[in-house]
Amino acid sequence: MRVAIPCENNRVAQHFGRCPGYAIFDIEKGKIIKKEIIANPGHEPGFLPKFLAEKGVQKLICCGIGPRAVQLFESLGIEVIAGVEGNIEEVIREFIGGKLKSDFSKCEHFQ
Repeated sequence: MRVAIPCENNRVAQHFGRCPGYAIFDIEKGKIIKKEIIANPGHEPGFLPKFLAEKGVQKLICCGIGPRAVQLFESLGIEVIAGVEGNIEEVIREFIGGKLKSDFSKCEHFQ
């Protein structure tokens, strides 16, 4: 499974589209087998969901994201887990362990 987390200074960025880059984790059998950081190619409506889908991403863990972006990701088969904050390494470990909590109240676009 491929999981993307928009990141800034090794933390989950506040908005998925306006971050410096994305941490992409490859997970197999409950373990991280690969991690890479890719630069954000630019924030343009509708572009980033396709860009990440082409990278093989299956899940997006983020803090802030708009409802239209969520719909675009889901239409491409990418599950969105929003309202998440913290260090990306801790977040991915919580995700793998089934303990990650999503808090949409932290996502201003859904309030």
